[in-house]
Amino acid sequence: MSFYFNVYSAVLLFGFLQGWIYALLLWIRGQRDGRLSDYLLGWVLVALCFNIWVYMLGFGGIEILWQRLNFFPRTLSFLLPPLYYFYLRSQFDTGFRFKWQDLAHLAPFLIEATYHLTIFAGGPSFVNYWEKTFHGPWHLDDLLFAGNTTQHVIYLYWSFRLYHHYRSWVKTQFSNVEPVSFRWFRNFLIALLLLVSIDFTVTVVDLWLNLSFWQDWWNNLAGVILIYYVSIAGYAQRQPGRQLTFSDSGSANPASTPDEVRKKTPATANLDHDRIYQQVLNLMDTEKPYLNPDLSLPDLARQMKMNAPALSLAINGGSSNNFNDFVNTYRVIEFKQQALLPGNAHLSLLGIALECGFNSKATFNRAFKKLENQSPGEFVASRKLDQ
Repeated sequence: MSFYFNVYSAVLLFGFLQGWIYALLLWIRGQRDGRLSDYLLGWVLVALCFNIWVYMLGFGGIEILWQRLNFFPRTLSFLLPPLYYFYLRSQFDTGFRFKWQDLAHLAPFLIEATYHLTIFAGGPSFVNYWEKTFHGPWHLDDLLFAGNTTQHVIYLYWSFRLYHHYRSWVKTQFSNVEPVSFRWFRNFLIALLLLVSIDFTVTVVDLWLNLSFWQDWWNNLAGVILIYYVSIAGYAQRQPGRQLTFSDSGSANPASTPDEVRKKTPATANLDHDRIYQQVLNLMDTEKPYLNPDLSLPDLARQMKMNAPALSLAINGGSSNNFNDFVNTYRVIEFKQQALLPGNAHLSLLGIALECGFNSKATFNRAFKKLENQSPGEFVASRKLDQ
């Protein structure tokens, strides 16, 4: 049994090897760093590899799956959606660990695998009988595909919702959200959504026009592209330097607005929040903790010797801003003062911004324009004209 190399088989083979190599690298790093998310991303890659290996072997002239292993489980398609969902959860909460109730997510995969294994165990004759009598006439392959597509839609919805809640949460916890934003995972979810859409479209067209085995290759090419993207971008993703503890409670809006906070909080507690808020203002004016680019809500709470949730409520209610906007407002004010000092004329605007607690040009420009409705350069130029 030899593998026949051609344009069709070689592309799929390279993608298959790429996925397995990076899966091993992720598992090694996960073992070394004790990071569950690396283990899960490795399994995501393995699942993606098994989505293309049937066509890879077919284009390579290897018929074992259609001969001796006919009806044996061939893919991890029903395992892929829970894998990328739990990968996301483990990235946003480094303390996440599986619980017994999480096994329910394996039910579709176990049912599909048990079905195939049961029929396969009956031997080649029984498999042939079952396919001709039940599996084919009852369109069970089509039903399994519809079930898997529905599963993807559900898990993609959960994943996008979880990501959206996380992005809202980090703004209440960190003054510098870039190292913990995981924008690449948003792009990964979009890529998965595109892959599911392509797979669904090609399958519908296949049922309609009865496409050949060779025409289905383009669908597998999309899978190879996704494998390359996930392996390279996922492995290179910089991990945060601090432990993340985000947990989605399942509420529709985990990040409440200041007005909502005040409506839900008793009047006596609001008075206490006002007192805390005044303490925060005094600390920000006297000790300027906002100059630390990595300042987080827990850091500030420890400095003030209080719990982070109470401090968050006080800042949200007192400033009408989340923690990120609250701290960046001080940094913008500091920049405006420092940029107009004659002694800083030799410094670049970015250099001054970094001294004021910003960690990047993009974050600085975005925060400044949000607060001042103009760019830093426009602000400095207008003030120099006034002088």
